[in-house]
Amino acid sequence: MKNTFLTLMLSTFVLSSCVSPKVYKELESKYADLKKENRSLKDQNKDLQKAKNQAENDLASLQAKYDEAVAKRDQLQADLAATKTNYDTLKASYDALEANSSSAIAANTKKNRELLAQLEAKEQALATENARLEQLKKELEARSQRVADLEAIISAKEAEMNALKDAISSALVDFEGKGLTVEKRNGKVYVSMENKLLFQSGSWAVGTQGKQAVKQLGTVLADNPDISVLIEGHTDNDPFSGNGNVKDNWDLSTKRATAIVNILQENKNINPESLTAAGRGEYAPVATNDTAEGKAKNRRIEVILTPKLDKITELLNN
Repeated sequence: MKNTFLTLMLSTFVLSSCVSPKVYKELESKYADLKKENRSLKDQNKDLQKAKNQAENDLASLQAKYDEAVAKRDQLQADLAATKTNYDTLKASYDALEANSSSAIAANTKKNRELLAQLEAKEQALATENARLEQLKKELEARSQRVADLEAIISAKEAEMNALKDAISSALVDFEGKGLTVEKRNGKVYVSMENKLLFQSGSWAVGTQGKQAVKQLGTVLADNPDISVLIEGHTDNDPFSGNGNVKDNWDLSTKRATAIVNILQENKNINPESLTAAGRGEYAPVATNDTAEGKAKNRRIEVILTPKLDKITELLNN
């Protein structure tokens, strides 16, 4: 188109040099028409190109949708085939089950009865175990309460023994440094009095100072009637060489313990049933018998004060 237009222009130029003005104007008019037509063709070409591009885009979109539809169709066909296979399998299983339904139902019924019997047995066993656990729980609660009661009683007894030790220490403070000691061990109060405070050598007669100490101890014991009082007599390992009224150290230790009991009994507020006299002889030393100092410590009276455990015993027996 472009080459044709140039040719026309060239021809027009050549002719214009040798044609009349009328012809020239006609040619010029035709040129203008051709030029206008060229512009129109250009616009048409542009619109056609645009329409072509749109058509190509629409074609690509349609092609994608077509491919997607083909893929979906293929997937649906595959699913249909798989579903048909499953259906055939299930139908075959159903037909087999239906063919054997009577025997299968009978077998299942028997199995269900067995399972039901087992279930009932387990439920019964569970009920029995729950009852046993409930009983154990009650026993545990009762025992826990007993333990709490025992702990309360023991704590109270411990406080009583601490108070008793303090009271005895205060009552016998005048005899400190004279062979008298007061201590608490294993829930008991031990009052130890060496023989130099109480007896002459080989004698079980209590001296004046010793009587005073025992009587002051008795004053505290009278205020504590729930205390068991054990009086133990002890000697060193030297053989007894006194008069014929005493056979040996064991006999001497027993007589000395009894002498302390007799002094305590002078206090009418002390229950005689709470008192016990015992002789230990030389067989419970607290120090070595190889030195004079050790022997002096071993020659002693020990008053062992123990709280009465009637309530604890009662709780343990229930």
